[in-house]
Amino acid sequence: MFHLLLAIIYLAFISLGLPDGLLGSAWPSMYQEFQVPVSYAGIISMIIAAGTIVSSLQSDRLTLRLGPGRVTAISVAMTAAALFGFSFSHSFILLCLWAIPYGLGAGSVDAALNNYVALHYTSWHMSWLHCMWGVGASAGPYIMGLVLSGGASWNTGYRYVGILQVALTAILLISLPLWKDRRSISGAEAGKSPAADTPAPEKETARQPKKPLSLKQILSIPGAREVMVTFFCYCALEQTAGLWASSYLTLHEGIPSETAAFCASLFFIGITIGRGVSGFLTMRFNDTQMIRLGLVLILAGVLIILLPLGGGTSLPGLIIIGLGCAPVYPCVIHSTPAHFGADRSQAVIGVQMASAYVGTCLIPPLFGLIANHISISLFPFYLLVILVLMFVMHERLLKKTANTR
Repeated sequence: MFHLLLAIIYLAFISLGLPDGLLGSAWPSMYQEFQVPVSYAGIISMIIAAGTIVSSLQSDRLTLRLGPGRVTAISVAMTAAALFGFSFSHSFILLCLWAIPYGLGAGSVDAALNNYVALHYTSWHMSWLHCMWGVGASAGPYIMGLVLSGGASWNTGYRYVGILQVALTAILLISLPLWKDRRSISGAEAGKSPAADTPAPEKETARQPKKPLSLKQILSIPGAREVMVTFFCYCALEQTAGLWASSYLTLHEGIPSETAAFCASLFFIGITIGRGVSGFLTMRFNDTQMIRLGLVLILAGVLIILLPLGGGTSLPGLIIIGLGCAPVYPCVIHSTPAHFGADRSQAVIGVQMASAYVGTCLIPPLFGLIANHISISLFPFYLLVILVLMFVMHERLLKKTANTR
């Protein structure tokens, strides 16, 4: 039963990634059909992000009432419904309306699943699960590309991914008894390796609060503000690098746009491969060591881009930044119960997710304004500022939570 539930969770993480790249890959076809400016993709993205923030902040309340299994099943079902809604939409207004359940479904399942894995599984599973998210995020655009290249419309691409989400919803509903019975785990999986920072879950789950924590109560927990800023910075850095790397290579270093697009994609490939490798490294190193290693690699990648040697150094720099990003997200999540206790980890992870989506909403567009009004050459310096703030906040988090571990 244990391994069956773990396999279902792996499928759920692939499902989390499937819809993420669809809008970007389909939008060149969509905006022409709707006769709206190309920039309107940002409106849909913002609505989805807003819904995700709201549902992330409510994840503690929902998970305490329904349990992680039900929250996951309901959230995936909402996402599936939204994908089908997109597939039958023929106006921009309808897309905006369907973007609401799209975002609401994504936030709570992300927080609930991450907390469940942080409590019950080792750090290497967290890394590999987020690697599976990368597989899903790559598969979504690939499916859309196959559909479009075959002569079908973007609606069909959304419909196919929606069918996959419906199938997963059915699997999750069938698996609900497995989630209910999941009270403890074996010693091999309880995090007793050197990589684990988390106390044994069977001791912690008994302390689950009966009432969800309010936002004010969460913010009063020592280290909560620091971990929120850390997560804000990480997701801001990842999204800024992914969004603007290609433009930087083309506009600043004169690399052809086709080549620049390929180089930028290596950043995401670096994250996906890096998370696979990180899973093995976490068997020897703990979460804090992995996060610090990731931050050092990001720094090395940024400094390589800054070297005045032309576009030839930017390619390895982007790959190294991607490899550095790989362990940070899963290890920050996995260390949350160790820093704040299993009884408060769901609430803290919820606000972490919310702050992460705020970072993805605000910081990449801010650099767009800087690039437009000042210079796109500031791209690596922008990443460096975010990185320094992230490092400072993570170190402050460790100091503030040192007495609770």
